[in-house]
Amino acid sequence: MSNIPQALTIAGSDSGGGAGIQADLKTFQMRGVFGTTVITAITAQNTLGVFDIHAVPLPTIEAQLQAVAQDFAIAAFKIGMLGSAEVIECVSAALKRYRFGPLVLDPVMIAKGGAPLLQQNAVSAMKAALLPLAEVLTPNLPEAQALTGIDIIDDDSAQRAAACLQELGVKNVVIKGGHSADSRSPLCRDWIFTPTERFTLQSERYPTRHTHGTGCTFSACITAELAKGQSVEAAIHTAKDFITAAISHPLGIGHGHGPTNHWAYQQG
Repeated sequence: MSNIPQALTIAGSDSGGGAGIQADLKTFQMRGVFGTTVITAITAQNTLGVFDIHAVPLPTIEAQLQAVAQDFAIAAFKIGMLGSAEVIECVSAALKRYRFGPLVLDPVMIAKGGAPLLQQNAVSAMKAALLPLAEVLTPNLPEAQALTGIDIIDDDSAQRAAACLQELGVKNVVIKGGHSADSRSPLCRDWIFTPTERFTLQSERYPTRHTHGTGCTFSACITAELAKGQSVEAAIHTAKDFITAAISHPLGIGHGHGPTNHWAYQQG
């Protein structure tokens, strides 16, 4: 049997290649992890927006999950775009049968251009069925606010939001601060809450529109590091460095919100 770490991403396909399944696989590859996939939706999108979404039928999602479970030694997995309550329930039911290691949940709700990627009735399904399974939850500010109803403006409100999410069963919460209203600040701050500690990670805020797929890439890097046996804290630190490099060395691809640079981080 191979000793190469193997990971799984359950998410939507991005025809523009910057987010979703495509970003996850690129990140897995760059971190030395073999990636497998379960595609939940096919989107027609580019750097200018999302133009069509086709939901993959539930039996096909179930068949993909079964196929991966039967043949691969998945050491960690992530969930991205699911789209509907029905898909959430389908995936959560399958996770009771299969063991894929720790779950990194990226609660994808809104595309970079503003298009909704999660139906409203699916939010409660996610909170009930998936949050209790998450080893790491990686919401951005709008997603954390949508999940908790708490307006996150400072350390105190971030802590209250994280406590709310941990009460729902999440073990570790990473609230990403890239959407902060204080865009004039030269620093971007993320809040990390584990069962035993809390800390922040800061990076320089780069003036670029090429940030498509940052959330997918960040959570995929955490997943890859967990698949290699790293601790949650170490995985988060590596992912922060990885996404900072990816943002600060843009590729300049596309006419809108371009993709990040998955080649930029070459360490470790």
